[in-house]
Amino acid sequence: MGGSYAALFIFMACVIIDCIKIYLEGHMKRLDCRGLACPKPVLETKAFIEANPSEMFEVWVDNPVSSQNVTRFLASQHWSSTVKEESGLFIITAAPPTCELAFSSEKPSSDERILVFIPTDCLGSGDDELGKRLLKSLISTLKEMGNALWRIVLVNGGVHLTVNGSACLEDLKALEASGVSILVCGTCLQHFGLVEQKQVGETTNMLDIVTSLQMASKVIRV
Repeated sequence: MGGSYAALFIFMACVIIDCIKIYLEGHMKRLDCRGLACPKPVLETKAFIEANPSEMFEVWVDNPVSSQNVTRFLASQHWSSTVKEESGLFIITAAPPTCELAFSSEKPSSDERILVFIPTDCLGSGDDELGKRLLKSLISTLKEMGNALWRIVLVNGGVHLTVNGSACLEDLKALEASGVSILVCGTCLQHFGLVEQKQVGETTNMLDIVTSLQMASKVIRV
């Protein structure tokens, strides 16, 4: 008898959960951010959670970069999220911290937060081949900063360093494995057709980049 009651309890619990999901899907507010350029979907999401700090909602976007940017932003605010893709539509369901255990906040491992901003795949001007070798040398030497090296931001031509064939790829992977945060501009990846080829770092948006520049104790521009 005990086993039968347990099975019935589990069945009823599943039914109740499914009913709650159906109810929420029909009543949750929705942000339709399809067609909006970066970082507009993130800014719309930011405005919503500031106005509705305890309300579940959906965000609709139409490309994987926007989906990654929105979910990354939600996590930075300790919101949980799930993503469902349907024929090119990315449906992000967001829940406030009160609905789930908060994410661990991102903390640098040193009082000093050095951010290295890399907008190119070539260091300096005069000879591009020399510039590429110099940039590889610089990136491979960044580990000498130790725990003070907090984040690397790659924009424009710098995103080329994150794909297969880049002489800097393995050094960047090693830095990321050591705890260095690497942010890669999603708009830049889209512009160069490299979204699927990226091998290291997190796809990001301009709001993340501006916030990172604000949080850093020192910014080094290559």
